Amino acid sequence: MKHFAKLAGATALGLCLSVSALAAETKLTIASWAPPSHHMNSTMWPELISRMEAATGGEVTAEIKYGLAPPPAMMDMVLDGAADMTWIFNGYNPGRFVGTKLIELPGYEGNAEQASVAYWRVYDAMLKQLDEHKGVKVIGLMTHGPGQVHANRPVNALSDIDGLKVRIGGGVAGDIGAKLGMSGIRVPAPKVYETLDSGAADAVAMPAEGRKSFKLTEVAPHLYEMPGGFYRGAFALIMSQEAFDDLPEAAQKALEEQVFGEPLSRMAGGVWDLADASGMEATAAAADNTVTVASAEDQAAFNAIAAEVIDSVKAEVNALGVDADAAIAMIKAEMAK
Repeated sequence: MKHFAKLAGATALGLCLSVSALAAETKLTIASWAPPSHHMNSTMWPELISRMEAATGGEVTAEIKYGLAPPPAMMDMVLDGAADMTWIFNGYNPGRFVGTKLIELPGYEGNAEQASVAYWRVYDAMLKQLDEHKGVKVIGLMTHGPGQVHANRPVNALSDIDGLKVRIGGGVAGDIGAKLGMSGIRVPAPKVYETLDSGAADAVAMPAEGRKSFKLTEVAPHLYEMPGGFYRGAFALIMSQEAFDDLPEAAQKALEEQVFGEPLSRMAGGVWDLADASGMEATAAAADNTVTVASAEDQAAFNAIAAEVIDSVKAEVNALGVDADAAIAMIKAEMAK
């Protein structure tokens, strides 16, 4: 992080010395890992930068940099001071995050914006105490839209998923995939296209946004949709605590009150919803793409499987000292608002 200061003064003989100081500008480094065209990079980060500049009168700005590290290493980059801000998918670090899995569970009703706001509120009230993002400042939380199955062959029933080689991001998606008989392949999202194109995977678990942002319309033309989704994905927007502490006190206060926390979570969730809509538009425009909605029988079968995963995650969270039932109830209530 670099600080640049400019000081201008004017003097006149016989008059009092007048000195005016222009505000110092702090330019933060944002490490990002999806393609530049991805909605997080083309829409969310630029909007956040604009909001930070507006809140601080131009005193705090940022720039996005790519290719600094693979997605699973992003949090460590910020911890090490190699970047000031980034976004992480919690599922890329198995075992490091447990409480975050609560928002990923199937069965919530609502879109990504609703889920992201609810996630922030339950985090602030109950999950923050777990300190799972230890060492960094959590400035926002978000989820993507309902996760679905995108395949290179028609999937007409839940049973058709059994045995497929499926790219799974991690977290609850991995738990669900194992219960459904998927042969899980874990690669970061930027590697999805080549993994499917090479035949290393038959399908991918992702929200609808991936049909455009990761070109799934080309390599996974068949979308199997479970109403409400098979899962959601939990993300955190994080900042170096040291970088934040180095900001002037007034800038810190403005960012905390006007930009970070729930406002950022709401905005980021809304961006995911727009991306999902764009993904479905791309699907409709692709002549060879199909969309199959799970039958009532398959929905009932999935609900039974989902109940087992929910119970398992609740046990994991309860073991950490957080009332999982209360947290889930709060998420549902906040989403309903």
